[in-house]
Amino acid sequence: MKKLFLPLLLVLFSFAAIAQNGTIRGRVFNEKSNEPLPFTNIVIFGTNIGSTSDLDGNFIFTGIQPGFVKLAATSVGFESYVSEEFQVTNAKTVFVDIPMRETTIQLEQVVVKASPFRKTEESPVSMRTLGIGEIEKSPGANRDISKVIQALPGVASTVSFRNDIIVRGGGPSENRFYLDGMEIPNLNHFATQGSAGGPVGIINVDFIREVDFYSGAFPANRGNTLSSVIEMRQIDGNPERLIFKGAVGASDLALTLNGPLSENTTFLVSARRSYLQFLFDLIGLPFLPTYNDFQFKVKTRFDQKNEITFLGIGAIDKSVLNTGIKDPTEDQR
Repeated sequence: MKKLFLPLLLVLFSFAAIAQNGTIRGRVFNEKSNEPLPFTNIVIFGTNIGSTSDLDGNFIFTGIQPGFVKLAATSVGFESYVSEEFQVTNAKTVFVDIPMRETTIQLEQVVVKASPFRKTEESPVSMRTLGIGEIEKSPGANRDISKVIQALPGVASTVSFRNDIIVRGGGPSENRFYLDGMEIPNLNHFATQGSAGGPVGIINVDFIREVDFYSGAFPANRGNTLSSVIEMRQIDGNPERLIFKGAVGASDLALTLNGPLSENTTFLVSARRSYLQFLFDLIGLPFLPTYNDFQFKVKTRFDQKNEITFLGIGAIDKSVLNTGIKDPTEDQR
């Protein structure tokens, strides 16, 4: 009986160890036609762990150690691709879409070598791509996209409680912000008139896949820009199961839902409300700021080539005088 118990214990221990690892699923498709690309080679960047897409362009990695990873993809007739950095955990499956760009260059001998840096024809030197790993690990940024960008070369620093982005001496109002290709006026709470900066960002970083920051040589479809362009791309909802997440920050509470609505429709939705007004009241400050924000994304895929996406983002800010202070000092008055 003891001889049988020991192998059984080892099997259970091995199964528990495997269960702690993460899973990556995704789809490889033609960037121009949205058609799936079968038999595409996908590897975890910097390792020998690889997979191949099936006839529908789908692929899967299992048993991946939790952490920040990238994927590299190669296929005949397409440019090699290296994805943005994303986080793998044992709590949920990560879904990654890989768009492949066709190439018409014909050579007698082809040597495919993936690069961790991506360059575009429109902005070969002025674009900087920020992955979620860089945003999460940036010291002092508190998962705020504006504060991460403030640490980049060519961006001037401001006072510690402001998110103003000053690029190459330009003004804070000369930047343009895009979320999944749609322009938004600003990305901060309590933005002052003539500026897009504020003390707290309204973008939920849990929804962000990567951020492209252009400090010059802007793309042709991003004209009328004076200082910089910030393009943010969001993840898609989890098509397998509903995921709920609650977070308590230094000044706010946040709730996030992520999951499927139907077989072909996924959604992301989050809401956040500050409790900063209670802290300010306790320490006797003369003003009480309150901010709220929400964000959602609904995506429906009709077939392998056609899909539609609905986006929404909003914020409500309010600041009132603290009239409940007993015996206010001269400064409080």
